[in-house]
Amino acid sequence: MTITKEQIQRAVPDVSKERVGEFAEAFNKYAGQFGIDTPLRTVHFLSQVLHESARLRSCEENLNYSAQALMRTWPSRFRTVADAQRYAHKPQAIANRVYGGRMGNGPESSGDGWRYRGRGYIGLTGKSNYKEYTDSDFCNGDVVKNPDLVAKSPGNIKTAMYFWWKHKCNRLADADDCTGLTKRINGGSLGLDDRKKLLAALKNEFGIKENA
Repeated sequence: MTITKEQIQRAVPDVSKERVGEFAEAFNKYAGQFGIDTPLRTVHFLSQVLHESARLRSCEENLNYSAQALMRTWPSRFRTVADAQRYAHKPQAIANRVYGGRMGNGPESSGDGWRYRGRGYIGLTGKSNYKEYTDSDFCNGDVVKNPDLVAKSPGNIKTAMYFWWKHKCNRLADADDCTGLTKRINGGSLGLDDRKKLLAALKNEFGIKENA
């Protein structure tokens, strides 16, 4: 199925006006490749992506953390206040610290943590995931060599669709399982109420009846 930017704007009035047009265009061009091809799959994908991306405003991970937030978010990486304070509000240094030595990244000193930080409407994070997407049949370029492509259209939406396809999210969408999708994408239930609100608004716009 196809969507229009006007449909998204009616359902979600606070969506980014700068990006909604290119988003709708890219969705219509690529969604079928990933099996996002029914009304129910479409509204579930849209609701999750709109939440994850702050209504399409964010295509890159925000790593501007305070010392307290660093210790709360990554307690195994920042064990003391003094250590956290050395990194606080330094996004590049934070990325290299927290993502270094894992997800296919080299050590902190390699700079891979920052180079392969989360990008796209559902964050693609880590060199191994960038390489996996590059090597897939869905990628037309090389995002290992050019990681910034993931933050630009169409890479920002195609990588989100790739995550959706890889993690079999269409099955959960077919079951109308917003909670299950949230856990699959987020790892927990963060933002579940907002995702449900977005889903209800999109269902209403696309004429999909809520399950009894």
